[in-house]
Amino acid sequence: MNAFARLLSGCLLSTLAVGGAAFAQERSQQPAEAEAVAATSIQDGPYLSYGASQVQAQWVCDGEVIRKTFKARRWPLRIPPRCGYPDPIEVRAKAVAKPTSAISGVDRIVALSDIHGQFDLAVRLLQANRVIDKRLRWNYGSGHLVVVGDVFDRGARVTETFWLLYQLQQQARDAGGDVHVLLGNHETMVLYDDLRYVNPKYLRGAELLGKPYPQLYDADSVLGAWLRTLPTMLKIDDLLFVHGGIEPGHFDLQLDRDAVNARYRQSLGLAKTTVKQDPLFAPLYDGKTSPIWYRGYFKQGELSQNDMQTILDRLGVSRIVVGHTSMEHVGGYFDGRVIAVDSSIKEGRSGELLFVENGRLERGMLDGKRVPL
Repeated sequence: MNAFARLLSGCLLSTLAVGGAAFAQERSQQPAEAEAVAATSIQDGPYLSYGASQVQAQWVCDGEVIRKTFKARRWPLRIPPRCGYPDPIEVRAKAVAKPTSAISGVDRIVALSDIHGQFDLAVRLLQANRVIDKRLRWNYGSGHLVVVGDVFDRGARVTETFWLLYQLQQQARDAGGDVHVLLGNHETMVLYDDLRYVNPKYLRGAELLGKPYPQLYDADSVLGAWLRTLPTMLKIDDLLFVHGGIEPGHFDLQLDRDAVNARYRQSLGLAKTTVKQDPLFAPLYDGKTSPIWYRGYFKQGELSQNDMQTILDRLGVSRIVVGHTSMEHVGGYFDGRVIAVDSSIKEGRSGELLFVENGRLERGMLDGKRVPL
């Protein structure tokens, strides 16, 4: 690989860890250790790791660490609940990344983003709109659910949210549908060991488990292996889903969707300092072209209607669906060319879904009603 190609390949990775300082909306907070958390208040888990023909499980229940090993004679392997996630978990064989970043022929899509550990609110919203049933099982048939990044951080039920999505993915596939979880900036932050926004509960729980929090999601863990298969950019028919957005300078990277997704996956688990200090990454240090940090669609005067149409034309889509920038409602921008689905679920008070069904765009409300977008 020549020097220019190496520069292009490396540039994207720099954007993954650097956006926090560039955007005011990512409000910094003090390290979670500054807040005292009583160990006896912690209910968390399971944290599952693959071993030689076995799965090792860990929970923190009322501050007590519980460990158990399950023999994996066949997959899926059923892990009964102890505390934390309330239902049994069907563990699949270790996930392998698939390069597919485009899907066609999908008639029904529902999307949301930025759950940020608000498990109860997300469940309530999905149940009200009949995406899942009262038993937390898939209820959307051959439809596709897209979570446009940011499950990690802020809230106190991140683990439960990940397990719900992990379970729903297989249930949806069994029904002819699918669940797509995209990487957001907070997924990369945690896996880069940037823990500024981690709920104090999780840092205290990690201490009890004897591991730094990111190591609970390493490549040998069930959720960590799964996270390393997730895309950053996903095209479904004529819609592009991406956490932050795509701006004109992104195309200078000359990387297609598969290459972008591969670069992000390869970066997960690197230290933030490693990402920031490598001179190959300096040209994009400000995060301007990062698909997971960009907020320019919502900055007055940054892009014209023609600019937006040019972006769509180069991507080969009619609309871009993004999260990352918190809004009061799911809404359309640039005459509907951009759909924002971060409806501030992270605040824990309200939220909405985007439904795209047979060409119709609707907002799914917390009471189960639908409103045309």
